[in-house]
Amino acid sequence: MATEEVNEALTAAEVSTIETTEKQAPHKLERKWSFWFDNQSKPKQGAAWGASLRKAFTFDTVEDFWGLHGTIFIPSKLTANAEIHMFKGGVEPKWEDPECANGGKWTYVVTSNRKPALDKAWLETLMALVGEQFDEADEICGVVASVRPKQDKLSLWTRTKSNEAVLMGIGKKWKEILDVTDKITFTNHDDSRRTRFTV
Repeated sequence: MATEEVNEALTAAEVSTIETTEKQAPHKLERKWSFWFDNQSKPKQGAAWGASLRKAFTFDTVEDFWGLHGTIFIPSKLTANAEIHMFKGGVEPKWEDPECANGGKWTYVVTSNRKPALDKAWLETLMALVGEQFDEADEICGVVASVRPKQDKLSLWTRTKSNEAVLMGIGKKWKEILDVTDKITFTNHDDSRRTRFTV
């Protein structure tokens, strides 16, 4: 074998090794995320809110995210009064968590074609969060899918409740991601019965 042929073969082998290594290396996300479940369908007598909340899995690669989705993390497969959450690593999906305590949430109520619409909105939101599609990504804590007997909804939790420009930016971007014409509303965690903004 001539020297040129050997060099070409070695170069091809090196390129092949680099491509193989790149294919095998996991694709790191900007930050860690955790999935949580809360099943309130059979609450225990006298149990505090959040007593049934359980962390299911923390991930920080694209491969782990896609390995999870499509198996058990689909809202329409949950029983009534159950919730699934995806929050930034280290943040618990509770209003009392320091990252959430001074914030609020944007809420999208699924009104038609409930189960398929909920699953689509959930997946689009997850991909937007792990893909860092929000300009104000640092102000977002996570998302909750709530399955109820009469209506399902998604809530996008924020760290802030007072910066209107940031909140409106998040709300408008989320509505664009959801690709819906329905109104979505923002409420403070400490005043969850009163709507502050709509887009």
